[in-house]
Amino acid sequence: MATVAEPKAKRSYSADDIDVLEGLEAVRMRPSMYIGGVDSKGLHHLLWEVVDNSVDEYLAGHCSDIKVTLHKDGCSCTVSDNGRGIPVDKHKKYKKSALEVILTVLHAGGKFSDKNYTRSGGLHGVGSSVVNALSMKMTATVHRDGHEYFQEYRRGVPKAPVKKVKPFRGHGTTIFFRPDEKIFRTIHFKSDVIRQHLEDISFIHGGLKITFVDEVKKETHEYSNPEGIAAYLDKILGDEKRKSVHEEKFTIEKDVSDGTRYEVALRWTESSDTWVRSYVNGIRTHAGGTHESGFKSGITKAVKNYMEVHEIRPKGVAVGPEDIREGTCSILSVFHSDPMFQGQTKEKLNNPEVAGQVEGLVRAGVETWMNNNSTIADSIIYRVILAAKLRAASREAIKEVKRKSASSKRVTLPGKLLDCRSTKPEESELFIVEGDSAGGSAGMGRDSRKQAILPLRGKVLNTESLTVSRVVANQEISDLVETLGTGIGPNFDIRRLRYGRVILLMDADSDGYHISTLLLTFLFRHMMELVRQGRVYLAQPPLYRISIGKDVHYAQDDAAKEEILSGLASNRKYEVTRFKGLGEMTPQQLRDTTLDPKTRTLLQVNIESQVEADQTFSQLLGKDASERYRVIMEESTMVDDLDV
Repeated sequence: MATVAEPKAKRSYSADDIDVLEGLEAVRMRPSMYIGGVDSKGLHHLLWEVVDNSVDEYLAGHCSDIKVTLHKDGCSCTVSDNGRGIPVDKHKKYKKSALEVILTVLHAGGKFSDKNYTRSGGLHGVGSSVVNALSMKMTATVHRDGHEYFQEYRRGVPKAPVKKVKPFRGHGTTIFFRPDEKIFRTIHFKSDVIRQHLEDISFIHGGLKITFVDEVKKETHEYSNPEGIAAYLDKILGDEKRKSVHEEKFTIEKDVSDGTRYEVALRWTESSDTWVRSYVNGIRTHAGGTHESGFKSGITKAVKNYMEVHEIRPKGVAVGPEDIREGTCSILSVFHSDPMFQGQTKEKLNNPEVAGQVEGLVRAGVETWMNNNSTIADSIIYRVILAAKLRAASREAIKEVKRKSASSKRVTLPGKLLDCRSTKPEESELFIVEGDSAGGSAGMGRDSRKQAILPLRGKVLNTESLTVSRVVANQEISDLVETLGTGIGPNFDIRRLRYGRVILLMDADSDGYHISTLLLTFLFRHMMELVRQGRVYLAQPPLYRISIGKDVHYAQDDAAKEEILSGLASNRKYEVTRFKGLGEMTPQQLRDTTLDPKTRTLLQVNIESQVEADQTFSQLLGKDASERYRVIMEESTMVDDLDV
């Protein structure tokens, strides 16, 4: 039950108490509302916003080349294109240059009607102005109407009106920006992240030429992939070393009556997992949406229809949707004139009509393709039936284990598990904590109805490069597998997961980070679907307790501590306590800072690129020490302080 605070005596609430954030102040006050966070992902999102604007010019048919430069400092970028150039003439309502309006006013732009952009990266209209607001410095150089125009901004505020610099033959826009270090935890861009993103875009927009100039590594990369997503799928499967069960991949492209364009590339592979990379107007939709739902339904119905028409009825086994889609690797690209995204970060598509359009396209296309290629169809059907048989065998094995466990009176769950009372996975959480001491504090501070605690003793096994049999032989890993209830490896079944969220709660020091990394390695290698479905989180316990009179503040790291202390008067007394571990925190402190959903902070674990994640785990936790040394030496220059 919610508690109601007692009203403070003689405290009025009037118009004087209402704050109005003008211009771009709201963006600087709450940046996470616009870019998803102020971490490295949010930092790179600034660059993606600027690049997306240039891509929109390409989609409108006015741009063929985009150039992205990461400058020597590693903290600033320039994006140039040969599009029409942002308009610079005076805006009738705001009585100033349209360039300034676009870069300083939220929801201003040329994408709210179909007069200039039939398809674009969304209708939020806040991209460029948000980048400006969150940048210490931004400059805009525009070439159009026979002249060059220029304007400079500091933290979203123009230093002077738009200036006509000189005559110029040509057209295009160049945006330079340096993110504000007062906003972001780090302003160092990662070359590999930029390079991978730009290469992805070049495949999605076949025919667009993108040049990446990396002044940090002194490299230049050029990307142009006219074969589009078909070549992209081949590249990804090659990088991930996945073996296809049929030679010719399925591809289809179609423009429907409302102007929407769909492109699909699909293969069945021998892998046990499934993935779909979906895009809308060139923007990666990590959280899926209606286009992915229609796509998955289309594949399922196509194969089912084929089996019914050809009277394929495997004996003793029922084929389900998960069997049909197992091992499928696919790319789905949608170009829509009016995309409805969920949030400014545009990670999920919500257009309801898209689901039916994609389903109809894929169902008819895949079924016709299979009918016209009997050899390919036979390989796919064999793969589907095999998946169904293996899944059925896995279910029987699980039943047998449960039967034997019951007859021998063996405790199903680990004895050290402090389970929650709720049996509803959607509302339950499992905290995996470091050590019995921390487990005791967490156990007393938790909400016992919804929160379960599993203490781990010492550092867990490094499961990189180990077989499943060696992994489950480890007691700590075995306890974790039993607690989650999903099984492991080929027997993994997400439907048997006992908790909606799996939260890693470790000490806020190097040892805690190491244990979290080892657990993430295990989950990535053996329970990938947990991560893909967004079930895994990292808790953010404090490292410091700061007492200022009767007030108590908590800081997660040194930077947060210094920020709190810097705001104090010079003569103000304070006391700083550094927690040596979670076990030193009282149950109340742990509840207030880390366990209570109302006050805690959780980081959701996502995989942006499975290839890059695979390489990172191999480099940092594999057997080749030279690779680990190389990565550490390369990345050490990006770290201001090392906790060793």
